[in-house]
Amino acid sequence: MSTITRRALLARTAAVAGTAALAAPALRSWAAFAAPSDPFWRLDATAQAELVRRGEVSALELVNAAIARIETLNPAINAVISPLFEQARAAARGPLVEGPFSGVPYLIKDLDDLAGVPTTGGSRLFADHVAEASSPHVQRSLAAGLIALGKSNVPEFGLLGTTESLLHGPCRNPWNLEHTPGGSSGGAAAAVAAGLVPFAHATDGGGSIRIPAACCGLFGLKPSRGRLGPGEADAGVDISVKHCVSRSVRDSAALFAATEYQGDDAVLPPVGFVRGPSNRRLRIAFSTRTYTGAAPHPQVEAAAQQAAALCARLGHGVEEAAPVVDGERFVDAFMTVWASGPAALLAEARQRNLDPESVLEPWTLALADMYATKPATALADAIAHFRQIEDVYRAFFTRYDMVLTPTLAAPPVRIGEQAPTVAFDDLYERVTGWVAYTPVHNATGNPAMSVPLGWSADGLPIGIQFAAARGEERLLFELAYELEEAAAWTERWPALAL
Repeated sequence: MSTITRRALLARTAAVAGTAALAAPALRSWAAFAAPSDPFWRLDATAQAELVRRGEVSALELVNAAIARIETLNPAINAVISPLFEQARAAARGPLVEGPFSGVPYLIKDLDDLAGVPTTGGSRLFADHVAEASSPHVQRSLAAGLIALGKSNVPEFGLLGTTESLLHGPCRNPWNLEHTPGGSSGGAAAAVAAGLVPFAHATDGGGSIRIPAACCGLFGLKPSRGRLGPGEADAGVDISVKHCVSRSVRDSAALFAATEYQGDDAVLPPVGFVRGPSNRRLRIAFSTRTYTGAAPHPQVEAAAQQAAALCARLGHGVEEAAPVVDGERFVDAFMTVWASGPAALLAEARQRNLDPESVLEPWTLALADMYATKPATALADAIAHFRQIEDVYRAFFTRYDMVLTPTLAAPPVRIGEQAPTVAFDDLYERVTGWVAYTPVHNATGNPAMSVPLGWSADGLPIGIQFAAARGEERLLFELAYELEEAAAWTERWPALAL
């Protein structure tokens, strides 16, 4: 889950209107959509960029091929909600921005600003909002040479781990259209899993890179807090960071190197481009229990056990251990921080004399109502609790290099099970029970990644999460390269993509 920053939300004023540009029709079988055949869609972004660099393929060819796949497959999955096809073609024809990904198609998540393009946040409240300027991270991504083809689908304000907004409609998992691709970067992950683009922009405030990566069989790394610049170093209520979801580790590593903040006031030393695995063997703590002590779905348990066994076979030291936190207190603290944004949005809607129920979803309104019942010190107390958990994890990572857990407590859930219209008490229990491993790393600011190492009995991806000490993205990338070679997930595609 991931949220637009509170400051950005409060700064926006927009009329309420609009519909999805490429909205999904009534659900049909994936077999009704014949994916266009081209020589590019199986290639990762690094390989596509190399073709352009060598002059073997033009950027326009890549862009046109991606557009053809979007036009054919997007009606099935509803991943792209603001197409920018003609702008992308114009960019591909003109002088390309020089960078590691010059000429490669890309999607921007609809929680971040892209100049001149709507940023709805998946909400009717901002359905007509058009960004005046691109966000700093989007600017750095485009400076790497990427060509934006459009915006990707999100839940309202990134507040859920599924992508089913009332404004844009549900985004569907290419592996099974009845299931969610996760959220809040659900559109990004669905697009990459279906081969619409080789990788896509994503953000993560409670698991929104790692959750959809797990649901869609992708790689997703959440950077450390402060990695994108000094402004996010102390977090406050803004616990979200930005990066991408990708099929290959090298794409994620190269984009990370191109977009990490490297100013003189950087709070973390730059990592640079991690090009491959390391010979270093790691001390890996392993646990399948959530921070409340609950056991995951048996198939998730089995996948995590197999991942731990794989790490041991690769020569890493693996032992059962986990940081000790008060799980119930942490959930309450995290959801207090989570609900502070909806409370501000509700106040904004009322200040604009709008009917909240016509512009905000039931889940958003209920979170705001929950926040209103909290004492005046609740937000400050929650953030103070985050700092205490930071200390716990800081001490834990003096004994271990990484901690291995499932990414989610169960395989991808069905569309509708965690929709924003589900009764609040039921939805609260379902959300906090399913997304029970990722939010703690947003609270602590540690980097973490979801790696596609498991599969359910009915062929749905199961992600395995690895987390490290703050600033240790290099360790994560190095292990990811090793796991990628051992598990060969890049060769596995959903039938819809073929």
